[in-house]
Amino acid sequence: MREHYPQKLSLKINMIRQAILEDSRIAAQLAMLLWPDNEISQLEEDMKEYIDSNNGAVFIYFDETTPVGFAQCGLRHDYVEGTQSSPVGYLEGIFVKEEYQRRCIAKKLLAQCEEWAKAQGCSEFASDCELTNIDSLKFHLQIGFEETNRIICFKKKL
Repeated sequence: MREHYPQKLSLKINMIRQAILEDSRIAAQLAMLLWPDNEISQLEEDMKEYIDSNNGAVFIYFDETTPVGFAQCGLRHDYVEGTQSSPVGYLEGIFVKEEYQRRCIAKKLLAQCEEWAKAQGCSEFASDCELTNIDSLKFHLQIGFEETNRIICFKKKL
């Protein structure tokens, strides 16, 4: 008579990891999906500098071994619109692949950035988006940010 063993459960492992230098290419590939007007080599160099800095952090969300989202945050020591303290934790960029959206991944990535900023002594966290980026505006408001100001920037060639 054969013994019956329960089926092994296939546990799906989803995790967020703070990026290390070896993750700079992964972070750059995800960043290219957010900022497509850049060169991958430049983004990779930027990520290396950011990851290696004491003033910034990059977090990557993995669905098992597949990177599906990232958040980049840093410290701003200059004036940040609507804040009262310095430094201020700042969300520089956040992205989740479309097929993984609406699963609270961005919220989890943001929470990691906020925890990192608190550990750096920050009492405020800020971000920005382009005036025309309605999806980003909705995301920021939905995730707990409050709008502090709207500006239009100008330039003039001399």
